[in-house]
Amino acid sequence: MPDPQRGRRAEPDDGPPPAADAVETLMARVARGDEQAFGEVYDALAGAVFGLVRRVLRDPVRSEEVTQEVFLQVWQTAPRFDARRGRAKTWILTLAHRRAVDAVRHDQAASDRDARYDWSGGPAYDQVADEVTVRLEHEQVRRCLGTLTELQREAVGLAYYQGHTYAQVAVMLEANPATVKTRLRDGLIRLRDCLGVTA
Repeated sequence: MPDPQRGRRAEPDDGPPPAADAVETLMARVARGDEQAFGEVYDALAGAVFGLVRRVLRDPVRSEEVTQEVFLQVWQTAPRFDARRGRAKTWILTLAHRRAVDAVRHDQAASDRDARYDWSGGPAYDQVADEVTVRLEHEQVRRCLGTLTELQREAVGLAYYQGHTYAQVAVMLEANPATVKTRLRDGLIRLRDCLGVTA
């Protein structure tokens, strides 16, 4: 999978966009795994995708992340694009809108969950007992992380402790995104079993 972030930002460039039929031709090449064609599609449409996502999400950093996810999806699903059913730009912008709406729902759900479990007004607690419990839990997590393979440990660390997306983790580890997802899933199952967490 090519890295669309390498040397590119999700902003319009100064050059004229390629004609619509040129984008359709490029998409046919992307469907065959042509990385150069993918780069040209990215250059042509990243500004439009970012603009659409930004209008939905507002947050520019989150919008850049979602824009990268959209282009990862374009790369992975390019063989499904059918030029007889519509324009490539329309198809990509539809993917962008769906992913932006999904991101809003996800972020809102996370915010609601945090609000539901807000203990700021809760009862006082025994600070010493709490610190001891946290240290023991951290030690157990460290021990369980030691049971993972190196790739699982790196993937879990990047995704869950540093907050990177699957796509970003795949780029950082120079691994296939599907492999990263599998390693993360297997690693989390192993951690769950080691920590004695019941599903």
